[in-house]
Amino acid sequence: MKRKGKIGFFAWRFRRHFTIQEERGNNIYVQCNLCLPTMKVLSTPKSSCSNLKKHMDRKHQAMYDEFVRKKDVKRETYASGPMQTCAHVSGGSRTATQTGAGTAKFHRSDPRQSLISETIAKMIILDLQPVQIVENKGFRELLQLLEPRYVPEPSHYVQQQLLPTYAYQVQLATKVALSGAESCSVTLDLWRSNAVSVNTTSGYLGVTCHFITTDWQIKSALLACFPLPSNTDSQRILTEYEEISRGHGISGKVFRIVVDPSPYESRSALRLPGFYLHGNGDVEDEEEEDSSDEENGTVLSTEAVSGAENESSLNHCLGRCKIDCFAHSLAQCIREGIRSSSQISMTLTKAACFYNYVIATVTPEKLGQVFGPGSVLGNGQGSSGSDRHWNAQLKTMRQMLESVDFLEDIVDRNDLALNGVEKAMLRELVEILEPFEEATDMVQGDKHVSISLALPSVLGLRKHLAEVVTHHCMAVVTGLSQALDQRLAGILEDPLYVTATTLDPQFKLSWSSDRDWHKQVLLEEVGKHTQPVNPPEPSSEAQPCPSKHSRLFSFIKQRPTTQAKSMEQELSAYLHEEPTDEDPLQYWKRKSIDFPLLSQVAKKVFTVPATTTTVERIFSLVGKTLRPERCRLLPKNLDTLIYLKANYSILWS
Repeated sequence: MKRKGKIGFFAWRFRRHFTIQEERGNNIYVQCNLCLPTMKVLSTPKSSCSNLKKHMDRKHQAMYDEFVRKKDVKRETYASGPMQTCAHVSGGSRTATQTGAGTAKFHRSDPRQSLISETIAKMIILDLQPVQIVENKGFRELLQLLEPRYVPEPSHYVQQQLLPTYAYQVQLATKVALSGAESCSVTLDLWRSNAVSVNTTSGYLGVTCHFITTDWQIKSALLACFPLPSNTDSQRILTEYEEISRGHGISGKVFRIVVDPSPYESRSALRLPGFYLHGNGDVEDEEEEDSSDEENGTVLSTEAVSGAENESSLNHCLGRCKIDCFAHSLAQCIREGIRSSSQISMTLTKAACFYNYVIATVTPEKLGQVFGPGSVLGNGQGSSGSDRHWNAQLKTMRQMLESVDFLEDIVDRNDLALNGVEKAMLRELVEILEPFEEATDMVQGDKHVSISLALPSVLGLRKHLAEVVTHHCMAVVTGLSQALDQRLAGILEDPLYVTATTLDPQFKLSWSSDRDWHKQVLLEEVGKHTQPVNPPEPSSEAQPCPSKHSRLFSFIKQRPTTQAKSMEQELSAYLHEEPTDEDPLQYWKRKSIDFPLLSQVAKKVFTVPATTTTVERIFSLVGKTLRPERCRLLPKNLDTLIYLKANYSILWS
C-alpha cells in the first residue's frame, strides 16, 4: 500500500465506502461513495477517522453496523489465541457460557465467531452447497474439533439473515459502481434443467452487466438471478429485465444485449455431437435431446415449438439492441457441420465408447502418460465439467488419437478398436475443427473478451474451410461452410462489428478488402454514438485584471484556440498509426485525449462481450448439483447462492 501511517489505516478500513480526494495540511478530504447521487465530500483529521464513523452511523446505519461487526476481526482473533477463554461481552450483552471442559463458547458478536460464520458462508457460496449442511452431524463434529468455542449457526440464520446481508452489500456496491458508468452492455443467460421440478420452476435467468470505469477498467457484475416459472414466456422475461434495469439505474445506459442465438434450446448444443462421455451426464442429456430431433424422424414436441415461438418473440421485443452470443453461434455451426455427415457421427460415437472403456479400466498411472497427470480420474469419472463443451472434448479426442496405438495395446476389447479409415477420418476432423477450437478458446476464458474478435475470426474460418484438403470429411467441410454463412456471415457487414474490429488497435482496417467503404460505415456508426467535443470556453471570472503583468504576457491570450478535430480527422490519424498488440482498453485510455470522439464509441463497443459464459459456467455447475437424486437446494436459496458466487470478488476480493 502506497500510503503509510494513519492514511494507510484509513484506506484499508474504509476502502469500500470512501475515496480519498486530497490531503490538505492535517486534514484528509474524502468522497462518500454511498451518498447517491451527490457523492458528498467530507473532511477528517489525519490522526482520526471519527468524522467518517459519525457520518456512517448517521447516514448509512446498516453498513456501519456491518463495519462494527467486522472491526479488527483478524487482529482480535489471532491475539486471543485458540484456547484462551473469552472475556465478558460489554454493552450489557450476555457473557460467554462455560462448557464441561472449561472452554468458553463464543457470543455471536465475538470477532472469531463472526469470522468462522463468514467463512462457512463463503464455502457454501463458492461450492454451491445446500445451507442445510450446517445442520449435518459430521459437519458440526468437524467444527467442534477445530474450534470447540464456536457456536454453530442454525440453517435459518444463514439463509434468512447472513446470505441476504451479503446480497444487499453486493447490490449496494453494484449500484454505486454503475452510477458512474456512461454506458453498459447486458448479457441474458437462460438456463433450464429437467432436474428442477416443473411445479416450482423451469429454470433460471441471469442478468449480467458489463461496463468500463472512468479509468478504462472493464467490470462485470451479475445484477440478478431469479427462477422462471414453468409457464414463463418472452414477455415475462422482458418485464423482469426492465425492472432489474430500473432498479440498478441502467435503463437509459444499455448499449447492447447479448443472448444465446437459441436461448430456449438445450445446453447440449455446446457438445461435440456423437462424442458422449460418461461421468459428466453427457449420455443422458444427449439422448434426451435426440429423442425430439427431426433428424430421427420424430415430430418436434409441443415444448420445442413453444420455445421457438418464445425465441422469436424475445428477438422482436429486444429489437436492434439484441445480438447473438458469438461462442454459442460457433458451437451451433460445429453441431450442424458434423451432423451433415452421418458417417462422422457414427465414428465419433465409436471413439467415445473406446475412450469411456479406457478410462473405466486402465489405471490412472497409465492414463497419465496419455492425458497428463490428473486429467482423468479413472473408474468412469470425467475429469471435470469442462469436458461438456465441444472444444474441450476435441482436445480429449486429439490426445487419444496421438496415443491410440498405445491404448489399443493395453485394452483387451478388439471390438472397440478403431480401424485405419476411422482413425484417418478423426484426424482430418481434428484438423478441420482446429481453427474453430482456437476461436472458441479465445472468447471462452475468464477474461472479458469483446466482440472485436468476431469479424476477423469469421474471415479466418472462411479462408481455412476454402483451403483445407480432406479425403474423408468433405461433407463436414461443406456443412460447416453452409452453417458459417447462415449464422455468422451477417457479422461481416454489421456496422457494430465493423466498428468494434476497426477500433481494436491490433486490427484497425488491416482485414478490410474495401477500406473506403468500411471507413464510411465506421464514420456513420461513430456519428450515432458520439457527442461533439468542444474546447472549454474561458470563463470571464478567470480573466486577470489589466496590469503590467497581464500586458507582458498578453500575446499568450491572443493565440488562436485549439480547434477540435472532426471525426474524419480523428479516424485518419488513428488509421495512420501502425497496428499494435496493446490491450484495447489500455490503448484507448492512453489515446482518449488524442481521439475524444473515437474513444466515446470505444467505451461502448468494448463493453459488449463475445460470449455469455461468465454465468453459464455457474449454471453448468448447478446442473450437476441439481440432479434429481442429489437435489437438496431450495429454489429460493439457489438464486441467492448463484448471485453471490458470481459476485464473489465484490465482497471478498
